[in-house]
Amino acid sequence: MKKTILAAALAATMTAPAAFANEYVIDTEGAHAFVQFKISHLGYSYLLGRFNTFEGSFYYDEANPENASVNVTIDTRSVDSNHAERDRHLRSDDFLNVDENPQATFQSTGFEPDGNGGGLLTGDFTLNGVTHSIDFPITQVGAGEDPWGEMRRGFEGTLSFTLADYDITYNLGPDAEDIEIYLSIEGIRQ
Repeated sequence: MKKTILAAALAATMTAPAAFANEYVIDTEGAHAFVQFKISHLGYSYLLGRFNTFEGSFYYDEANPENASVNVTIDTRSVDSNHAERDRHLRSDDFLNVDENPQATFQSTGFEPDGNGGGLLTGDFTLNGVTHSIDFPITQVGAGEDPWGEMRRGFEGTLSFTLADYDITYNLGPDAEDIEIYLSIEGIRQ
């Protein structure tokens, strides 16, 4: 019995590094990752902003890219449009309703590789307490060893969605129904 338990533990230990070697933590500590947004303001200009606090991880194996996955949590209270009064309004129930929904999340459910390291990432995006499946086209920026001996991999992507789909209906003009999100992430392999 002891030999069986020892063999099972040894087998689990030997197979764990292979799976673990393809896990990456998004480098928010080193500020090598960004979640930014762009939306029309009354049709006269664009409002640009970002979320300063978020975390996440992703799995990516070059030999099996179809198994890629991503998990990201955004602190919506960290919204930053470079204007304190506007940011208070964005945090209100007119927009992000951070008292009720302090986080936005993305959990991937599938990945369709394009053969160049990127592809179409599908997943559940939750914002303002509402969840919808979205398709997020991503591009691999690069991968390799950094000057300190760590393996890094980076991706970027842009998508647009309709704010009303997430129960955000505040009127900013007819050109402000959709918002564009830009994501740039750099992960450190664990």
